[in-house]
Amino acid sequence: MSYFFQIVVSGIVVGSIYALAALGLVLVYKSSRVANFAHGQLIAAGAFIAYALTVWAKIPVFFSFIISMGATFFLAMSVEKIFLRRLIGEPIISVIMVTIGLASILDGLIYLTPFGSENFSFPAFLPHTPLSYGGVSISWTQLVGVIVTMVLIGGFSWFFKKSTVGISMRAVSDDQFAAMSVGISVQTVFGLAWATAGLSAAAAGCIIGNITGLNFDTLHAFGVVVFPVVILGGLDSILGAVVAGIIMGLIQQFASGYLDGNWGLNGTGEVMPYVILLIILLFKPHGLFGIHEIERV
Repeated sequence: MSYFFQIVVSGIVVGSIYALAALGLVLVYKSSRVANFAHGQLIAAGAFIAYALTVWAKIPVFFSFIISMGATFFLAMSVEKIFLRRLIGEPIISVIMVTIGLASILDGLIYLTPFGSENFSFPAFLPHTPLSYGGVSISWTQLVGVIVTMVLIGGFSWFFKKSTVGISMRAVSDDQFAAMSVGISVQTVFGLAWATAGLSAAAAGCIIGNITGLNFDTLHAFGVVVFPVVILGGLDSILGAVVAGIIMGLIQQFASGYLDGNWGLNGTGEVMPYVILLIILLFKPHGLFGIHEIERV
């Protein structure tokens, strides 16, 4: 029984990080109806900036995380302003292809640095002895990661529901022309959506890097895995990203824990998110909390 609860704890840890990473994709899609295929690169950039500040600049880990989130905030805003703002009004497929191109460019730039081919780890700053109860254990790194993730998700939820800027972003996501008619700058909202997505990506990258270590391929792959998460929850639902992240984390850990462990299979945990993706697309393409829009012709 303790093995079951250990898998549940692991699933919640992984799922909470999925939720935080997926939040950035949801923000961009809600405001511009564009899927950002460079999200994994933003996750990696935030993690490596934090590592460089911590190890090379000798800045305390806590402040390095905050600075890296700020740096990725402005990086994502710059990407939107330089490359994507010119495409407002163009076909969505054009914008999506630009994000794919950006992903390739960022891949190349990161591979030119030492971060592209080496493994790194943050200096230890938490106790090594895990917390244990009833045969179930969780490391301090995982516990702090979950707490930080939940605080950030709660902060983002408050921001979109209560703040003036958040309400403006929701208005643009509902109807761009109506938002412009009441004086909301759609361009500014697009930039803020990308910037906020970059901030959440950096936070997710820092947490992942502390738990699993820093490896570009792992961080980049994490940005791809969150696509099934946002499709499961609904591309335009913040609540859906949180719920689907936890669900996907649990499914992945149960698949790895029981199928790989008992049936002798390998890699089912990595494959399972995409199996869920196919099933959701077949039976509920708008996700668990997505909005099904009906257009009259």
